[in-house]
Amino acid sequence: MNKYRRRTALVGVGALTAGLLLTAPQPASAANLIKNPGFETAGTGDMPYCWEKSGWGDNDFTFTATADAHTGSKAMKVELTRRAEGDRKALITESAACAPVVTPGKQYDLGLWYKTTTPDASITLFRHDATAGWQYWTDLKTLDLAGDWTEATVRTPEVPAGTDRISWGVSVYGTGSATTDDYTMDQVPDPVLPPECTGTAEQCADGRWDVLPTQNPVRSMHSVVLHNGKVLLIAGSGNDKSMFEAGTFTSAVYDPANGSYKIVPTPKDMFCAGHVQLQDGRVLVMSGNKGYPTADGRVGYQGYKDSYIFDPETETYTKTNDMNDGHWYPSATILGNGDVISFGGLKEDSTGSVAAELFSEAEQQWQPLWKVNQTWSYWGLYPSMILMQDGRLFYSGSHVFGNNIPGTGSAIYDYDANTTTQVPGLQNKDERDQSASVLLPPAQDQKVLTLGGGNIDSNPEANRLTDIIDLKQPSPSYVAGPPIPQGTVDLGDGPVPQTGNQGKMYLSAVLLPDGKVLETGGALHNRANPVYETSIFDPESETFDPVAVDPEARGYHSSAFLLPDGRVMTTGDNPGNGTWNHDVSVYSPPYLFKGPRPQITSVIDTEWNYGDTQRITVDRPIAKAELIRPAAVTHSSDPNQRFVDLPLSVDGDNVDLNVTSNPNLAPPGWYMLFAVDANGVPSVAKWVHLQGPQALKATDASAHVHDFADEPTGRVVKPGKKRTSQKVSPTISGCDRHYGSINVCVPTGFPAEVKKTTAARCEWLKANDYGRLKVNGKDDPLGLDRNRDGTACGKGDVKRR
Repeated sequence: MNKYRRRTALVGVGALTAGLLLTAPQPASAANLIKNPGFETAGTGDMPYCWEKSGWGDNDFTFTATADAHTGSKAMKVELTRRAEGDRKALITESAACAPVVTPGKQYDLGLWYKTTTPDASITLFRHDATAGWQYWTDLKTLDLAGDWTEATVRTPEVPAGTDRISWGVSVYGTGSATTDDYTMDQVPDPVLPPECTGTAEQCADGRWDVLPTQNPVRSMHSVVLHNGKVLLIAGSGNDKSMFEAGTFTSAVYDPANGSYKIVPTPKDMFCAGHVQLQDGRVLVMSGNKGYPTADGRVGYQGYKDSYIFDPETETYTKTNDMNDGHWYPSATILGNGDVISFGGLKEDSTGSVAAELFSEAEQQWQPLWKVNQTWSYWGLYPSMILMQDGRLFYSGSHVFGNNIPGTGSAIYDYDANTTTQVPGLQNKDERDQSASVLLPPAQDQKVLTLGGGNIDSNPEANRLTDIIDLKQPSPSYVAGPPIPQGTVDLGDGPVPQTGNQGKMYLSAVLLPDGKVLETGGALHNRANPVYETSIFDPESETFDPVAVDPEARGYHSSAFLLPDGRVMTTGDNPGNGTWNHDVSVYSPPYLFKGPRPQITSVIDTEWNYGDTQRITVDRPIAKAELIRPAAVTHSSDPNQRFVDLPLSVDGDNVDLNVTSNPNLAPPGWYMLFAVDANGVPSVAKWVHLQGPQALKATDASAHVHDFADEPTGRVVKPGKKRTSQKVSPTISGCDRHYGSINVCVPTGFPAEVKKTTAARCEWLKANDYGRLKVNGKDDPLGLDRNRDGTACGKGDVKRR
């Protein structure tokens, strides 16, 4: 079995009834929701009343009701004497008679006393869903080694909707033992203070957009939030061939603290590169644009092999070794050990790259192909590859340009086994071009949301589709989510309400510190017809709430990303007529108008390791805290964006944060730490650095994770034959280069409502501000130069029809 895959096997489950008890049940204390919290009441067999054996995998273990108790005469000892994989744990019996009743939306304080001889022990929760039954929920706290009785406390996240009971206990997943006693569980009181609106009623409900007074000086299409709070904005040639030919490649560093921009020397054309933050906070920028298509469209875009690292401290680029292939539009995903894996993109000869590339964190260089597992598959352009909690990759189906990959359009890739398993359920898989996908908050839930999209080849109206997948299911499948709300669309004569099934492509999805997702921006067609609509998605209720709308068009080459102060910044728009929107917008979500913000008054340590308990102090009570990985976004794609819940142990203003022990949930690097009150109001973020030996060495960090995509039923594909590349059309970008300059994108396929006549096509081009267009060469495939004078859509062309 693959070392990353997880399976639960309950051992000797004691679903006991009162009629089988050897003695009468011991009542819980007045506030304690746990029955038999100290194991004093016997049950049937060798387990106490309301407790059961649980666990999975290849290990030798014992469960002992020991007299070495914290109080009373009994405690429970779980010991592993040999372990190849899996875990063992004593759990509250998963039955109506024993499992504590909980209320969705509430939080609970859990406590116990313990001794341990292993560092591999954690508090593990299961929940009972009224529809789906019992299922793994989350791990809350790793227990420190303790030779004497030690108290452990932790606060749960809000109980998910549909949950009526929970079960929990201590999971042991390394050789050694954990002895536990005196369990407690209490509901956290509701907050006393209601939210206080500090803005207008509209701002408190929908937030506010502001267009900044200073424009972005570069045509940036890549946005990376740096761990010093600044933003790296990469343009390269900015999709402008004249800049490419002049060797004018630009980047800028934006400082939100004072609104300033600093132009940064940029060594190569990083237009449409890939990028990701390394574990030390530097930015790896891979490939980019080696050459533009020829004017007659015979040669397409080309990707170069060069790769660079941007250092936020010196604000300079340094070259790495070359990649094995060129990769124009590559994916970039950081793994739990700090390595970076990349797929797809166009090679130096404009064909599609079938080579997987691996950047080694340990060696700080790209690995030769023979060191990297290869499927020889073409994943397309900017394929959204999201790291799963067991180290596999989920291809969500979001991509760029035209049709999706063959098959169902989404898949799980297992690097170690080198197999790809198709995942079903994605709606209209060939119309998800420049859709957005995001790992929903919290990352521990392993749910992915995919939104919208279109197809620049067939150029239909972009759709409103959303799909949600729960990767914790044994055989995960997408299910249809709620449609994206409609706004207005500019069809050439100003914004009008969207109708029918009109949605959007080129949209952005941004994780917010209150645990929701902002989606904004987009357009109806290939580089045309901007859509003005913004809404907030609530993962708990799976609903959208329309909010204030960005007044600026945000279509192709736009970006949106979270700033450390809790606002969202949006940049760019590059319609088909070749223009660029340099205006920058900033969105203040409704939570910034709900009264004073909590403050993190101190962070004891900013260097964090996996499995740590880290203490912060706050100025008033908070309900939750989380790590949000800073954005590295382009073309609606940021597969590394994630929100990692930090379970709390609360003692007044001192809050202990329990850090996951699984680096696949939170890959090593710098994170924004937010504290959030009960009304969803976040603090300003503090920066913390997560790393540790587990990130670099652990091969089984998620041993206590259960029922996780272990039985997918989709078609399994093994590596194909070794090959050099995939043939790709030079018109892959959806632009017919027979017309206009290289910066202009006359669509290869006009929207369906545009008649296939010269007059209709020219009218559409005029409405979208193209004007007259030079014809490149002798060919006129779209019939726009009927009088053959070398200019498309002139008076003579339209009259002749």
